[in-house]
Amino acid sequence: MTARRGRPPGGSQTRSRILASARRLFGERGFEGASVRAIAAEARVDPALIHHYFGTKHALYLAATELPFDPRAPQRLLEPGIEGLGERLVGFALDIWDRPDFAPVIAGIVRSAAADPAAAAQLREIVIRQVLTPLAAALGRPDAELRATLAGSQMIGLAFARLIVRVEPLASAERERIVRAVGPTIQRYLTGDLDD
Repeated sequence: MTARRGRPPGGSQTRSRILASARRLFGERGFEGASVRAIAAEARVDPALIHHYFGTKHALYLAATELPFDPRAPQRLLEPGIEGLGERLVGFALDIWDRPDFAPVIAGIVRSAAADPAAAAQLREIVIRQVLTPLAAALGRPDAELRATLAGSQMIGLAFARLIVRVEPLASAERERIVRAVGPTIQRYLTGDLDD
């Protein structure tokens, strides 16, 4: 009897099952806490299939935490004008964090960023480079990079407190209340006088 060659059975459904399990476990346990064996068991596949489809745990993590991010989002946030930009940005983030398909991914990225340099880089890329730096630059303000990182630190802290540590009453606060409370701070970072 000869060994079977070619693609492992299951194809794209197997890959999708692995990704769904990885998103859940990375979200719950972070990069370090989610093992390849645990992800394989959750997906009901042999661990060798994870290596076949993704190569390494790190590559699986990057695939599982990739967000379908619209690069036009910063421009859309700017379209109504500068006034209220901070509130729109906070609302935009909360809407993403509250989506059932994104929430575990965001939680996994934020949880892992403290321990894994690749996760930290991914968080910086998503929050600061893809959203905040283009926003600050488009506003034509000096120190666009500093403004973006200040706003990013506030947003990352908000995500950590609301999604990971689940600090109450922040974790269960209504979206609009958070938008009104945090939006003006983000607005000041992006458009205000930083030396005041």
